[in-house]
Amino acid sequence: MKSRFIRNTVFIAALISSVNIIGSTSSSVHNYKENIKPAFNSNYSEIDKNIVDKPATDNDDNEMKNTSEAVPSKIDASTLSNEKISWWYKPNKAHTTPEVNLKLNFNLADYDAHYVGDTSRQVLYLTFDEGYENGYTAKILDILKDNDVKAIFFVTLPYLKDNPDLIKRMVDEGHIVGNHTNHHPSMPTVCGTEEKFLSEFTDVENKFKEITGEDMPKYFRPPMGEYSQKSLAMTKNLGYKTVFWSFAYMDWDIHKQPEPADAKEKILGGLHNGSIILIHAVSKTNAEILDSVLKEAKSQGYVFELLP
Repeated sequence: MKSRFIRNTVFIAALISSVNIIGSTSSSVHNYKENIKPAFNSNYSEIDKNIVDKPATDNDDNEMKNTSEAVPSKIDASTLSNEKISWWYKPNKAHTTPEVNLKLNFNLADYDAHYVGDTSRQVLYLTFDEGYENGYTAKILDILKDNDVKAIFFVTLPYLKDNPDLIKRMVDEGHIVGNHTNHHPSMPTVCGTEEKFLSEFTDVENKFKEITGEDMPKYFRPPMGEYSQKSLAMTKNLGYKTVFWSFAYMDWDIHKQPEPADAKEKILGGLHNGSIILIHAVSKTNAEILDSVLKEAKSQGYVFELLP
């Protein structure tokens, strides 16, 4: 998957994970890299066609604790729009919930889709995207264990196949392993048939159960942050929560890693109550700074929790 700036998004996370330690050149890893899109675009003024012209307010905070009950458990997705929407957020330096694309003609919460957790207190939710292994996940797990921090790892099917021992360790140490699809597609592109859409989830679920003996927790991160009203509805019908983010940065390109000091400053500068933080385990920089970031965040009064 290649990373690059894309229009209309302040941040589309490519959820890149790592190059296989043993140098895998399998087509599945290649396809994952080819599909990755970058996370940042400063061209915030360009707005998706789906946006309705109304100002965002504090009441728009899509808190996981306030999930809407308005939509029935099973939704008729056949009549819903499948127009692709790109997730973005607008960073700020005030340590407050960032502005995101909530000016839609539907409510994210109606489809169990979230980008923040409990914004009433200093709690952070750490998440990693894993598409391939680059040799840093074991170190990251060591750091999380040393700091008593739990995280969600969103994994693809190729990652599961190539790294069963790491998956077992994640589960054994109390982390959540979430679903990031089989082929890492833009979800609106696989909404044509329920069978194709379903297989992107069940292929991952089946492999996870084969490895761990447990059912996969129902947390989902859309590849590249791309979704549609229809894809959200179909995801909810499978029992999944869709997990976006309120912080991420350009950390996924293993050939253009950010300077550690700059990366640490950016992450700590983006902390806010209830933040769902997306970083990539493929990043050498993240592996170097994670320990100090966790300690500094705690010293500022933040606690780390798993999403409810």
